[in-house]
This record gives sequence, structure tokens and C-alpha cells, in this order.
Amino acid sequence: MSKDNTLVTRAARLSVAPMMDWTDRHCRFLHRLLSRETLLYTEMVTSPALVRGRAFHLLAHSPEEHPVALQLGGSDPVELAEAARIGAEAGYDEINLNVGCPSDRVQSGTFGAVLMRQPDLVAECCAAMQAVVDVPVTVKCRIGVDDQEPREVLPSFLETVSGAGVTRFSIHARKAWLKGLSPKENRDIPPLDYPLVYEMKQNFPHLHLSLNGGVGSLKEALGHLEMGLDGVMIGRAAYHQPWDILGAADRLVFGVEAPCSDPLDSVEAMLPYVEEHLSEGGKLGQISKHMLGLFAGQPGARLWRRVLSEGAHKEGAGVALIKEALDVVRGAREGALEAQK
Repeated sequence: MSKDNTLVTRAARLSVAPMMDWTDRHCRFLHRLLSRETLLYTEMVTSPALVRGRAFHLLAHSPEEHPVALQLGGSDPVELAEAARIGAEAGYDEINLNVGCPSDRVQSGTFGAVLMRQPDLVAECCAAMQAVVDVPVTVKCRIGVDDQEPREVLPSFLETVSGAGVTRFSIHARKAWLKGLSPKENRDIPPLDYPLVYEMKQNFPHLHLSLNGGVGSLKEALGHLEMGLDGVMIGRAAYHQPWDILGAADRLVFGVEAPCSDPLDSVEAMLPYVEEHLSEGGKLGQISKHMLGLFAGQPGARLWRRVLSEGAHKEGAGVALIKEALDVVRGAREGALEAQK
């Protein structure tokens, strides 16, 4: 690789998982205001969409989002290589291959979690991508699928794919059941096996391994790091409680000062971005939906969500609505302080 990848590897100590319909560019911009250091991921973009569909709008992102990784879905080495090249030229700091998504749509395209059954093909795909980009090519995988025995499958998978030059893996510590469970159920029902991921770090000390799945707080993430893992990837908790996870991440995980000391500050910092989006014909709801959890667990959280949820889709909704919601939160805070006196 000719590019210095130290920054993105350091950022992978904590990352926000790629999540369909959630981690779009607006979500990532907000998350970056909360944490300068955390590695952010796009929603999964399929290689056919980029190469055959020329859907380059899916790659749109703001310069402020870096370090940011593009997650690709696919199983054709030639097509994935072209998609990776397009993604790297668009400015992404990492290309990640999805070997974990269990949806029917993904299975029918022979990619996602079904590729756990074909480690040689995954290795071939990764080698093809690495040959054309100078950013890291990484893999997000499961511990196995269906009736596979994870303690047999996962070490073999890591050995085969790392043999193609991949040095960084994010491991969702659950099996995926490709038949009988929905994608949502696959995020909750198969039991978590964190000890297996710890074991893989012991067996493959030269690999950078991040744990994913079921991590609900920054405290839990720090616990996994203390167990010797190189990184932790947080999904739903980072989306629904972004301040709790990301607001303290820079200080506790990376040892640097956080960009904001209060979620109120992050909302204020978001306003120019919102105004620009609206001036280009965008809708407030496209951004505000990602902001609903900012005050989770704090005074005024329910009212904040209500004001934005009820008003964001009305004709002419704009920055004034966010300011109104902010005033509600400030009022609730003042009331809570008075009640404590």
C-alpha cells in the first residue's frame, strides 16, 4: 500500500457499524460532531449498484466525515475490484467487504453471510480489491452460519482470508441463521460468543480484530478492549444513544479532548449543515431522524423526540423547528435543576 493507513487503523479501536437505512451521510456527519476519532461506516453498497447501475450518488459524503469506510456487498472478484476502485477514488479511507448480512436479498445475490461458506472466494475477492486500491481492505463477518461449528469455521475463515493479505476483521459474535430467522431476529436470537472472539485474538495475534454484536455501552466496549481486542464496533446503541456512546469516546477510548462537552453544542454545530441541506432541496426529516436519540436518558428527551417527530415532515419545516426543540430541552433541564434544589 502506498497510502499511510495509520489514521484509519487507529480509528478502528472504536467504530460505528454499517447499518442499512441508518448510517447514511447525514447520520455520519452528526456522529463526527460527537467524536473526531471514531471510525464511521457507510450503509452497505452493492458492487452491482456501483459498477452496473452507476449509482455514484450512494458514495456522496462530506469531507468532515473522515476517517470513513465504505462497506461493499458482492461476490464477484472483478466487479468488487472495480467497485473498490470507484470507492477509493471517491475518497473513502477503507473498503470493507460484507460477509455478515443475512437478508434474503443478499443471499440471492450470493453475498453477505452466505459467504462464510466460501472463504476461498472471499480471499479471492479481497485480493482483487487490494490489487487496485491503496487503502485497507477489511472484512466484517459472522462466527458462522446455520449448522456450521464456529470453533472450526471461524479460525479456518480467518486463516484463509488473511492469507490473501487482509489484516483487519470485524467479527459479529453471533451465528447467522439463513433460513428461519429474519435479519432483525439474526441480530438478537443467535447467542453471543464473545469468548470465541477473544480466543481468535490469542490465536491470530498479528491480526487486528474488532468485536461486534450486542455491545450496548461505552463501558462494555472498554471492557472488551481491556480483554485484549484491538477494536469494538457498536451498532444500534451508537445510533439510539449517540451522545452516551460517542460523546465520551474520544476521551475514554482515544485519550484526546472531545469536540463537544454537551449534546446541545452538537445540535448548534449541526444547524449550518441542516440549512445547507434544505437550501439544496432536501427535507428536514432526512437529517432530524438521526438526531432523535441525542438526549436519551436526559431531561427533555421525550419532548425533544416529539417536537422533531411531529414537526419535521410538515411543509416548510426547517432550522426553526430544531431551535424550538432545543428550547424545550433547555426548559426541561432548568426544571430538573429547580426540582433538585
